[in-house]
Amino acid sequence: METQLNKTVWFMRLLNGVQELGNRLPHPTALFFYLCLLMLLTSFLAHALGVTVTHPNTNEIILANSLLSSDGLRYLLTHSIQNFTQFAPLGAVLVAMLGIGLADRSGFLNALMRATVQHTRTGWLSYGVVCGGVLSNLAADAGYVVYIPLCAMVFLGAGRHPLAGIAAAFAGVSGGYSANLIVGPADVILSGLTQEAGRLLTPDLVVLPTNNYWFLCASTVLIVFIGGFITDYLVEPFLRSTPSPLAQVNTKTNTNTKETTHPDPTSSRALRLALGSVALYGLCIALAAWPQNSPLRHPDTHNLLQSPLISGIVIVIAVGFAIAGMVYGRSTGVFRHSADWVEALESTFKQLASYLVLMFFAAQFVAWFNWSQLGPILAIQGARQLAATGIPPVGLLIGVVLITAILNLFIGSASAKWALLAPIFVPLLMQLGIDPNWTQIAYRVGDSSTNIITPLMPYFALVLGFAQQHDPQIQFGRLIAMMLPYTLGFLLLWIALLITWWIFGLPLGV
Repeated sequence: METQLNKTVWFMRLLNGVQELGNRLPHPTALFFYLCLLMLLTSFLAHALGVTVTHPNTNEIILANSLLSSDGLRYLLTHSIQNFTQFAPLGAVLVAMLGIGLADRSGFLNALMRATVQHTRTGWLSYGVVCGGVLSNLAADAGYVVYIPLCAMVFLGAGRHPLAGIAAAFAGVSGGYSANLIVGPADVILSGLTQEAGRLLTPDLVVLPTNNYWFLCASTVLIVFIGGFITDYLVEPFLRSTPSPLAQVNTKTNTNTKETTHPDPTSSRALRLALGSVALYGLCIALAAWPQNSPLRHPDTHNLLQSPLISGIVIVIAVGFAIAGMVYGRSTGVFRHSADWVEALESTFKQLASYLVLMFFAAQFVAWFNWSQLGPILAIQGARQLAATGIPPVGLLIGVVLITAILNLFIGSASAKWALLAPIFVPLLMQLGIDPNWTQIAYRVGDSSTNIITPLMPYFALVLGFAQQHDPQIQFGRLIAMMLPYTLGFLLLWIALLITWWIFGLPLGV
């Protein structure tokens, strides 16, 4: 017992150290500004030193581009606005917040969270949040934009630390990206890239989207239990041991302004009407998508996985929240006139001001890094270093996991990274007798595990913004310290599951 306590104290000290080190970094917005300046210098030096790499598939020589060259300066001038407006999280967040803002300001979310907490066993709350995060991957960006902030409110309503709710949801949505019970768009994209890479050696190779299905199902169970356990026994105790004076930790000690300004925000009748309207809305969407020739399906394959419905799911969800908010607000009298709900929308966007400033510099840095070609150079060189080690097959799979986990700190997109790595890893391991399906799942394990600790992942800044709504003083250091236990737990135990699967020769999929 004493040994276990000592281990816990040691781990808390480690997280405190990570937090203190990270908090010495500048303000998140300033940090991305400085990273942009660093990227200007790094790209210039890499180009001046002639840093190159040969693409394994096309034999094209990739040269590091300098942002301070003539082409680079032209790029900076002509693409800065585009980099910002087309930044992946930006549009999704703004559209989603239109609906969520109405739902929040009407009091609907507050009432819904209270009802949810009353019917949820507190002991299983963390596990349920992580599980919901994993399953939310089917809804693309909605997991980040909608699910994570809602889970903070669920934890707050249960008298638990809201940042722990954010951490658990983030771990499920992003750390559990390569775990699910249903085949999703990511499976289709990655399997297609694996198939093309494998056909460099075997022209008739077929890799199905279900090629990793059984392993992904087992991974879902693993991620849920690891994530729930870490939330309850490591992350939330850490957050409570180092509280922020501005953090909203306990609903009993915080004043909820909605309760004092909204007439009867917990009205069961208004809540039933709002939920009923959302259910009717969902039924209409389902009926509209049911016919094979529905405009909500893919125009050629009539598939739902790659359909306008899935690609536009954030808009669908935003409309659902808006309907619930309007019905609830009208029923309780919060939205008596059009000026009331317009003011709610304006107030929501006012809260996003700091987020928009942060997103501008984050978008520039990510775009500049991609244009400099430093990402592909790092990926290809890392893969070649692994190929030169000469270690046994299962060791090579672990090497794929680790190299991917490291590269994920610099290249956020799973499909873009695999497009670079698959032509190297897949043929290489095929020649050593390793099936492409194993190579792909090793890549996915590494890609998911470090998603939650890299500030270069586009949605990392978004999660930080959500956390600042509950703790305005939170910085990168505290957020990384929150998520580090998940990364370590996922990476170690996921590798253990991969090795076990390999030793017993279990089927990866169908």
